[in-house]
Amino acid sequence: MEPQTKKVVVIGGGITGLTTVYYLQQEIKERNLPIEVKLVEATHRLGGKVQTFKKDGYVIEKGPDSCLSSKSELSRLAGKLGIEDTLVRNRKGTSYVIAGGELYPIPGGSIVGIPTQIAPFITTSLFSLSGKMRAAADFILPRSQDSEDQSLGRFFRRRMGDEVVDHLIEPLLTGIFAGDIDQLSLMSTFPQLYEIEQKHRSLIAGIKKSGQGADSNIEGNFLTFTGGLESLIDAMEEELEPNTVYKSMKVTSIDKEAQNDYTITFTNGEQMEADSVIVTTPHHVLQSMFSSYPFLSFLKAMPATSVATVAMGFSQEAIKKDIAGTEFLVSRNSDYSLTAGTWTHKKWPHTAPEGKALLRCYLGKSGDETIVDLSDDHIEQIVMDDLSKIMDIEGQPDFTIVTRYKNSMPQYTVGHRERIREMYDKAEENLPGVFIAGSSYDGLSIPDCIGQGEKTVLKVLDYLK
Repeated sequence: MEPQTKKVVVIGGGITGLTTVYYLQQEIKERNLPIEVKLVEATHRLGGKVQTFKKDGYVIEKGPDSCLSSKSELSRLAGKLGIEDTLVRNRKGTSYVIAGGELYPIPGGSIVGIPTQIAPFITTSLFSLSGKMRAAADFILPRSQDSEDQSLGRFFRRRMGDEVVDHLIEPLLTGIFAGDIDQLSLMSTFPQLYEIEQKHRSLIAGIKKSGQGADSNIEGNFLTFTGGLESLIDAMEEELEPNTVYKSMKVTSIDKEAQNDYTITFTNGEQMEADSVIVTTPHHVLQSMFSSYPFLSFLKAMPATSVATVAMGFSQEAIKKDIAGTEFLVSRNSDYSLTAGTWTHKKWPHTAPEGKALLRCYLGKSGDETIVDLSDDHIEQIVMDDLSKIMDIEGQPDFTIVTRYKNSMPQYTVGHRERIREMYDKAEENLPGVFIAGSSYDGLSIPDCIGQGEKTVLKVLDYLK
């Protein structure tokens, strides 16, 4: 007797959902498993925030622009797809921070703003003498006695002092999480730093012993593809089985039936049946699909910030004050609307034609999100005003591309890890066969999301036996 074919539906076609379907279909083919997989996406395209736009020889990322090379998930996936030869590392260059309106080079050897090389930290004018002495207290301060979660701000201020946090650590972390470091969870973002402190007492000494200091290699620690990150999305989509992707299909509800199977209902009234459902949507969407389950109600209160990216193309001759660097961050005590910016043509030389400059700026952070709702023209003027304080630019850009992501940056506030673990446990108990993954839950970066997809495949195969 032929085994009954099991039906799996993956909801959400961002990087997590797409990766899950790709790896699951690979397993099904290799092992000849009686499983049918469908991918459902509410919008007209796959990839979520990963979007690459090409124009006149430019390669412009609208969302994330790269991945840490130290995380192997991207390279491993690229290898399976046969596109690893198009991976490229960034060109290293000076990074700056704007503090009090002045542009300062970030001291060499800084890891998340923590100094690992003494000479650059001592000689920088970014910090006052008292600020440097307070940071040096890290060598003698006792370990934290907190056994439970705490905020990033509390942890770093205790170790390094307010000045180093305000002028360097906070701008760096804002660039990563677009959040308030006095609300963000240490154990959900940098648990390894807590472990270093517990093991070595001093963060500075512990990071140095772990060998994480910066090197002098001209190539950097980030990876992308020569054709942009959307190359990864396109390559995966091409490998999916025919007629398994359903776009512009928005789910309204997922209902559990008597035999632990599920009925998925869409806004157009259509329905799908599934033995297992993998949900990779943002947290507020997940909660709305299972609104009758109280253990998911906390997701309604989970914050998410809105951000915008602004890409501008110029002739290099238009930039009269050419700064020898690849990127800058902005501290909160500076009179700037930008949170960060990249001289993309220097960091990623393949992204701009010869003689052209590509600048990419970032707007939006916790407590300052209304700027994202302004018109494109208004945002362009704000960005130009800020850039004119940093470099002299003659004339207007050749083009400006504004991309908004509303409520797109989930905030892992204190206690996040415990809440998510409890959610997973309750889902297993109350919704057997439903698996939850994505950037709202267990890692924001592209490699984190790929890794969640890999783990989810193992879980669903174990469930279906």
